Amino acid sequence: MDPGTFGGGRPGGYPRPSAARVVSLVPSLTEAVAETLPGALVGATDWCSRPADLAVTRIGGTKNPAVDRILALAPDLVVANEEENRAPDLDALRTAGLTVLVTEVRTVPQAFTELDRVLTACGARSRPRWLDGAEAAWAAPPEPAGRTTAVVPIWRRPWMVLGRDTFAGDVLTRLGVDHRYAGHPERYPRVPLEELRAAAPDLVVLPDEPYRFTAEDGPEAFPGLPCALVSGRHLTWYGPSLARAPRVLARALRAARR
Repeated sequence: MDPGTFGGGRPGGYPRPSAARVVSLVPSLTEAVAETLPGALVGATDWCSRPADLAVTRIGGTKNPAVDRILALAPDLVVANEEENRAPDLDALRTAGLTVLVTEVRTVPQAFTELDRVLTACGARSRPRWLDGAEAAWAAPPEPAGRTTAVVPIWRRPWMVLGRDTFAGDVLTRLGVDHRYAGHPERYPRVPLEELRAAAPDLVVLPDEPYRFTAEDGPEAFPGLPCALVSGRHLTWYGPSLARAPRVLARALRAARR
């Protein structure tokens, strides 16, 4: 099945026009649904940290959700992502008769399209203002002083970086940052630290998720190179955070080059 389609137990594989009970397997989609349709969410992963006061049943991680716990919630719709969630888990939910909407988000424009689709499927009757605001923010992001090359680690032990065809990579490209491994055959390649240093980027971009890079954990591996510590939520999440992401990230990138 195409990852961008629905699949599940309802006739034709589509959810009811107004889904009353939603389980989200993706933190950014959890925030988007909670912001737009308060009360629609009945379950979310342990990693769904926004909004801070979200009071729903926790169903495990994005990679290891408790299928039985999800089934017990009897949701009308489960929202997922082709990158963050595993196909066997989604297949198990479909086999049990649930409707699963799987998103694919690898560019900023694709994020807006998929968010619109998810929120409509969850019962939104109109496009939320925050989504219009986010799209407007990305239509005219802060103008960079010039193009910058970077390596963008997302993990250490082993070192892993952004490779080809990633949402975060597209975000950075739109802010004037060309990451060195955009042409790599893998999306998140493992690259030895010595090779990352030898790539001689203008900048090292260190997000605080999925690995929590900090001023004390990360920059010391790249002596002599400016390091930008950035918000992983603004770099990798596609939801309400998109509205502030261009300004927040641009500010962090500028500060690292001073």
